[in-house]
Amino acid sequence: MKTDKNLTISDVRVSVSCPGRNFVTVKIVTECGIYGVGDATVNGREMAVATYLQDHVAPCLIGRDAHQIEDIWQYLYKGVYWRKGPINMASIGGVDMALWDIKGKAAGLPVYELLGGRSRKAVGVYAHATGNTVDDTLDRAAALLEQGFKAVRLQTAVPGLDGSYGVLGDKKDYFQLQNDRPLPPELPWSTRKYMNSIEELFVEARARFGKEVELLHDVHSRLTPIEAARLGKMLEPFDLLFLEDAVAAENQDSYRIVRDHTTTPLAIGEIYNTIWDCKDMIQNQWIDYIRTAATHAGGITALRRIADFAALFHVRTAPHGAPDLSPICHAAQAHVDLWAPNFGIQEYVGFGTDASNEVFSYDMSVKEGMIHVGDSPGLGVDFDEDAAAKYPYNRSYLPVTRLEDGTLWSW
Repeated sequence: MKTDKNLTISDVRVSVSCPGRNFVTVKIVTECGIYGVGDATVNGREMAVATYLQDHVAPCLIGRDAHQIEDIWQYLYKGVYWRKGPINMASIGGVDMALWDIKGKAAGLPVYELLGGRSRKAVGVYAHATGNTVDDTLDRAAALLEQGFKAVRLQTAVPGLDGSYGVLGDKKDYFQLQNDRPLPPELPWSTRKYMNSIEELFVEARARFGKEVELLHDVHSRLTPIEAARLGKMLEPFDLLFLEDAVAAENQDSYRIVRDHTTTPLAIGEIYNTIWDCKDMIQNQWIDYIRTAATHAGGITALRRIADFAALFHVRTAPHGAPDLSPICHAAQAHVDLWAPNFGIQEYVGFGTDASNEVFSYDMSVKEGMIHVGDSPGLGVDFDEDAAAKYPYNRSYLPVTRLEDGTLWSW
């Protein structure tokens, strides 16, 4: 791409702020004044990635041509002996998003045009409905359907357990779960209680909403492979869009066992950091949806590579969309979603709060259950450093789960 603008990188700034949630934001500035922004947040380890960026990555970027996205990506990945890992890959992801943002601004085009253009008019999403009881969850799902959403993930508290994944009770966020102790809150888990109660949620959901609504559920890695296989088989009559994170993510071969026993579609990948983490599951077609996030898997460059590889094996994309990803990541994923021919669905829990909307502005909107991306050059997102300074970092952790006998379990 030819341009008369000097896109030599002159400054790299890393900000950690907490406008509701902690975010690590990368801002790369070029000599001509064009800048780009990226999201490098690793929830609960924000300062580790910020230090890595400031002390190790930023000095390597000064003086480089911001147009050379692929070479910079390879330099940051292959150029260190210690490859992969969440801190390294989130750092690369933040830098990569910022470089794509710069390239789009220099070209005067939105990033999805640089990727090859739209494959669809908008990005289909699924929303979250959670509650302390089945009726509470379904009432919240009904409200989302009335707003125009066509797909809803259902989570409800497990009877007999004081706390369940996705259900915060009277707490609005994880900061409140910690109370006055800035340590990970601990939640109990019982596989038997969960398995004895989960079917009712989907029996009632189908009875209330019929067969046209897309329903999803997240196990959050709580089960063994054979337990997950049993759950998948149990839920087959309810025709889920997918069952997410049924088994812990490290052992890819576990999904062969689940796949052999159920036709319920399977999704995984939100904590994966590279294509290598999901290679076997994709090429063996043990999963149906890959859920890697732009921030945690190395940015737009890596997400596009994973999508292309997955397409060869009939696996669709469904990027992670949790609130610990900033609007920059949500925008980056929306651009990839618009382009990816094998896009499936995008997780959506909102782009931000009133506080985060002071810090981030974005050219995206949600109508009738779809994300509509504007035609602003680059990612269409901006970051207000002065506003961010009003919201200092607030140490927070995700919860820890233990079995009822005290054994540490997957959260």
